[in-house]
Amino acid sequence: MKLYDCSLYYDEDLILNTRLNILNKYFDKFIICESKYSHSGREKKLNFNINNFPDFKDKIIYVVNDQEPDDLIYKVKEGGKKESPENFRHNAIKRIAFQRNTLMNAVNEIANINDIIFYSDNDEIPNMETFDKIKEKNDIFIFEQKLFYYKFNLLSDRIYWYGTKAVKKKKLINFEWLRQIKPKKYSFYRLDTLFKKDKYIQVKIVKNGGWHFTRVISPEKIHLKELDAEHHDEYRASNKNPEKIKDLINRRVIDHDHIVKSNKSKYGSEFKLKVIPLDELPEYIKINWKKYEEFLDLRP
Repeated sequence: MKLYDCSLYYDEDLILNTRLNILNKYFDKFIICESKYSHSGREKKLNFNINNFPDFKDKIIYVVNDQEPDDLIYKVKEGGKKESPENFRHNAIKRIAFQRNTLMNAVNEIANINDIIFYSDNDEIPNMETFDKIKEKNDIFIFEQKLFYYKFNLLSDRIYWYGTKAVKKKKLINFEWLRQIKPKKYSFYRLDTLFKKDKYIQVKIVKNGGWHFTRVISPEKIHLKELDAEHHDEYRASNKNPEKIKDLINRRVIDHDHIVKSNKSKYGSEFKLKVIPLDELPEYIKINWKKYEEFLDLRP
């Protein structure tokens, strides 16, 4: 039985290098997919360079998504077809799902039915020390992860993040299905588990399940990435810019609400971030903290 770590890549070399170093001893292969299109539909250059990760060349399988989905919604206007604001989110979700399907094709080519397949975004790193791969009775593993913003040690403690999910290859429908499974184990008498593809009885929530290091890049890169992200329409409407992002980091706050209802903007309200000691971070970061000094909040 082999373990495969599967993730999507944009341009986050620091995070990817951190991920590879933390997870290397646990996984047989890393399957990484990059798209020629951003979530907003902008055609982008490919940023991944295997030479930036020389210690992992033999374990990385790199795949490229070079197409757009067929079911995007456009409006035909003068000068050609264009996306309208009401379709921004729909099309972004379709592009993400399409990239995940490209990743799935690579898994189907190399994995056996009893291998365990992990899926995460690049910045969602599972704590493998808490993962028990011997418990065969569980079909699906969902990792309960701590959420960090801007710096490796700035914690948003309002919620846990359920990013990394794992399942045996023989149970894996596709990555979009895996991503949508709810982080809850349902009772056997719940009849809706028979008909819903996001509710399951045999789910194991992996406590102390890792770290989601989101937006651990420069304010300028955060700004550019947000313009291309799934919620790029909301971000544009928030009128944020690199200077405003710098101010948030300096004040140790975020203005992104993960709990707000889907019909309301995620931007606007502010929430404090908590500085945590380096001892609570992954061992690799603790040992190499000098390397990460730019992205650690070491102020008193």
